[in-house]
Formats: sequence, structure tokens, C-alpha cells
Amino acid sequence: MAGENLKVLNALDSAKTQWYHFTAIIIAGMGFFTDAYDLFCISLVTKMLGRIYYHKEGSPKPGSLPPNVSAAVNGVALCGTLAGQLFFGWLGDKLGRKKVYGITLMLMCLCSIASGLSFGHDAKSIMSTLCFFRFWLGFGIGGDYPLSATIMSEYANKKTRGAFIAAVFAMQGFGILGGGIFAMIVSAAFEAKYPAPAYQVDALASTVPQADYVWRIILMVGAMPAILTYYWRMKMPETARYTALVAKDLKQANADMSKVLQVDIEAEQPKVEEKVGNPSNSFGLFSKEFLKRHGLHLLGTTSTWFLLDIAFYSQNLFQKDIFTAIGWIPPAKTMNAIKEVFTIARAQTLIALCSTVPGYWFTVALIDKMGRFAIQLLGFTMMTIFMFALAFPYNHWTQPGHHIPFVVIYSLTFFFANFGPNATTFVVPAEIFPARFRSTCHGISAASGKLGAIVGAFGFLYLAQNQDKAKTDAGYPPGIGVKNSLIVLGVINLLGLLFTFFVPESKGKSLEEISGETEDTIEGGE
Repeated sequence: MAGENLKVLNALDSAKTQWYHFTAIIIAGMGFFTDAYDLFCISLVTKMLGRIYYHKEGSPKPGSLPPNVSAAVNGVALCGTLAGQLFFGWLGDKLGRKKVYGITLMLMCLCSIASGLSFGHDAKSIMSTLCFFRFWLGFGIGGDYPLSATIMSEYANKKTRGAFIAAVFAMQGFGILGGGIFAMIVSAAFEAKYPAPAYQVDALASTVPQADYVWRIILMVGAMPAILTYYWRMKMPETARYTALVAKDLKQANADMSKVLQVDIEAEQPKVEEKVGNPSNSFGLFSKEFLKRHGLHLLGTTSTWFLLDIAFYSQNLFQKDIFTAIGWIPPAKTMNAIKEVFTIARAQTLIALCSTVPGYWFTVALIDKMGRFAIQLLGFTMMTIFMFALAFPYNHWTQPGHHIPFVVIYSLTFFFANFGPNATTFVVPAEIFPARFRSTCHGISAASGKLGAIVGAFGFLYLAQNQDKAKTDAGYPPGIGVKNSLIVLGVINLLGLLFTFFVPESKGKSLEEISGETEDTIEGGE
């Protein structure tokens, strides 16, 4: 009998989909809405920051952020996120998911508001404080990744667990969409109230003093959704799997889940002691036993997330540059500062609406039918094909009249990133590791992804520069051009496809069955 799972965990695994599942999705999902809004809204306002703080008198082009400043503003939140994923992932296994969950949310809210205040008047002090607060904003966002995924996987039933975790992650799509729509509303309102000529007509008057409020409002509003869910986050009980298997308090786990599931669950304390006390179930994270059982799994989750994020972030953070290159966004000098924010936001919103959001929800609908492995393999395969389809005839796509097919293929790449590895790399690490390492291993996998995002975000800035020195952006050395950058991204997606074979399928199994925790007790019981 020792191999059987605990009754409270069986009750969770076999529970019908109930209201508490949806409240958990919304509570965890609003954190992800905020994460996506905060991480991606910076790409909407970087051009404006360049115009306001780096205006050069007599220059034919509007001011732009110097390369080092642009890299810092775009990338500092990603560095913070990486650190936060490792730290809070580890802390979530040490102190419990719930205790750490509130800390990450408060940090996100405070730093989101502070990043819009940025102290000082000159460019250097404003960029320094913006980067400082965006690092700590990223640190809070980082904690949300392992904690939200782990909480949702430990609350869900085994039949629809994949869809529930994917639904939390899918709120990212709404965050990107919300950021774009809000930026359009704010910029349209300011444009109507404070009309200004285009840069080429009057360079100085094209950036009205009130433009300084636009980027601050866009950044600060990111705190709102997270603040609204703080109360409910604090009211969520600790997950039964943490309380029973890690904290070893089965009585509390039964009491918590009896309230949540609205059923009586009888106590079985000796079984949990047997389960957790068994020597074969007490190996450490850096032990040979862990390496033997889960080493390849961790390699699979970290490598696929790393490779996916190189491609995903290099596109997403710099899609405005791609749109400008193909003529979807007019040259900067033909617009004023506020109009430019509106145009970039509109392009990002259209991409989110047509490909990003639908991709996420396709995953939610099909992940428990097709399985994680099949969706990830399909996603990487299609991304590879579409990247090469954009890259090799790139000169053809830049000709007038060919822009729409380019944007369609570009959108399909995004669609298959989200109906593919962008969702599955988040779901799988929350399922395949033992409860006492679950949050840590998810944090390690996610941090590996953010390392890829940093490579994509910083690397693409330099790589995509024109090979002709005369045509590069101000302050950048010549790169390999957009065409060759797209070929590199295609190869990266191909590698992601190969590393997917290290990732096990977790569809329809209980968490203890996947992680081998029930096998341990069978051995111990014999």
C-alpha cells in the first residue's frame, strides 16, 4: 500500500473542474498580465525616450538612445528577471509557495510605479533611475514565473492540468495586448490635446514638453492589475503538495483542501512520514541520484527554453525595427514623438491580436489532447520553416507591395511560438520534478530562458545592423544585417527542435507519478 498516493493528493488529481480552479487561474494570471505588460511596454517608449533626452540640434533624424543606454533600458529588466527566477524559485521550495508569492507581487507593484517617477532632470540621472527600478521590477517578475506555474500545477487536477498552467501563461498575451492598446489610448489623447508638427517640419516642436508624461503613464499603469489581485493572492491557502510532502503537515493540507474542494478528507499521517522519510526519496538537488533521475529532464527544459527565448525576444523586443525596415512603420522623421508611440503600439497590438493571443489559447485548448511534446515539436518545426521563409528571400520581402505577405509569415512565426514552445517550456518544468525541487527547477529552467532572452535582446541589436557602415543606426558598428540574423534565428529554432527530445511527456499523469515520488514509496514499502 505504500506506493499509493496520499488521499488529499488523489482528491486534487481527480477533482472536477470547479470555481476555485478559475479563481486560481485569474489570481496567478493577473501576475502574468502584469509581467508581460511591464516587460514589453518598454519597447513602445524607447524611441520617445531617445527623442526627449537625446535630441541633437540640426540632426536630420530624431534623437535616439545611444547603443549602451538602449541595451541597458531594454535588457536590465531581463537581468533582474533572471536573478528573481533563481532566488524566488529556491525560496518557494524553502518557505512555501504562498509566503513568497505576496513578496513578488508587492515588489512588482512598487517598482512599476517607481520606474515611471525616475528622479532627476538630465538624461543620465533619468536613465539611471529608470534602469535601477526596472531591474528590481524584473526581480519581482522573475519570482512570479516559478511560483505561478508551481501553484497552478499543484492545485490542478491531472486531466486538465496542462490547460490550467497554460491559461496562466496565456495571460501574457493579454498583457502585451493591453500594453499596446493602453499606449494607443494615451498617445491618441495627448496627440489630440497637444498637436505637434512632424520632425522634418520642425525638429524642436515635434516633441512637445507633455510627451514626458506619456512614457511615464504607460510604465506606471503596469502596477494596476497586480494591485487589484493582491488581496486574493494573500487569501489563497498553501498548496497541499507543499504542505504534505515538503512541510510534512498532512493535517493542515487536509484542512486546507477540504475547504477548497468542499469535501472531507481523512487524515493519514503515517503514510506521509513513510513517503517523505524514505531514504530513496530524500536525495538533494545536486546529488548523483538527482542527476541520474532528472538530469536529462533539466537539460531538456533549460536548453529548449534558452533557445526559444533567443528567437522569441529578439523578434518581440525589436519588432518595431523590423516593421520600419519593411516600411510598415513610416520613417521617424515623418512623425512627431507622440504619433510615433501610437504607430509602434498599433503595430504591436495588431501582431498580438492576430497571432500572439490566438497562439496561447490554441495551446490551452489542445495541450491535454495533443500532449506537451507534440505541441513543442510542432512549434519549433514551424518556427524553423517560417524563419527560413522570411530569411532567404528577404530582399524580395522588402520590395514595395510585398509587405503584407512578410507580416503574415512573421505573425505565423509568433503564432507557432505561442502554440508551441513558448507555452510548453513554461508548463513542463512545473510538472516533471519532485515537489521539494519543483519551484527551484522551474526557476532554473526559466532563468535559462531569460539568459536566452538577454542574448536575443542584446545580440539582435548589434547583429541586425546593416553591413554598410553608412546605413547603421547612430553609434552602432556594422552587423550582419536583418537577413543573416533571421537565418541565425532559424538555426536556433532547429536546435530547439532537437533538444525537445530530452523532455518527457507529462499528459494525464499525476505529479507524483511523473516525478517518480510514488515509485520511491513502492520501493520503500517493499
